[in-house]
Amino acid sequence: MEDNPDDAALALRAFGKAGVPGEVVLARDGVEALDYLLGSRATATPNARAPSVVLLDLNLPRVDGLEVLRRLRADPRTRDLPVVVMSSSEQEEDIACSYRLGANAYIRKPVDYTEFLETARSFGAFWLVLNLAPDPF
Repeated sequence: MEDNPDDAALALRAFGKAGVPGEVVLARDGVEALDYLLGSRATATPNARAPSVVLLDLNLPRVDGLEVLRRLRADPRTRDLPVVVMSSSEQEEDIACSYRLGANAYIRKPVDYTEFLETARSFGAFWLVLNLAPDPF
């Protein structure tokens, strides 16, 4: 989930170039992310294709990343869904709050493209290849 169009384009390009397996779905704000992950309020049905992992930015418009995380952990359908926070913030309060709310990991978002590419490669290798998660998500 990424609100900045430049960061979103960089992330998509880096994940593609890094050979991250699977489809990458981009939500541009917290409301869009929650609608995708939990379904609309009218249907209360989660998306049919739940992700293997959520990469969550904290600085999302409309509903911030911490509130998205709080709602994902409060819903039994997404309580165990792996969520990795990727943020430019290195503030201890953001890191600690993310873990308290149930984040599985916290990654500092690199600003350098080469470093971002390596981070994307490592993220994909661990969360989408090596990591074993329970079914179903």
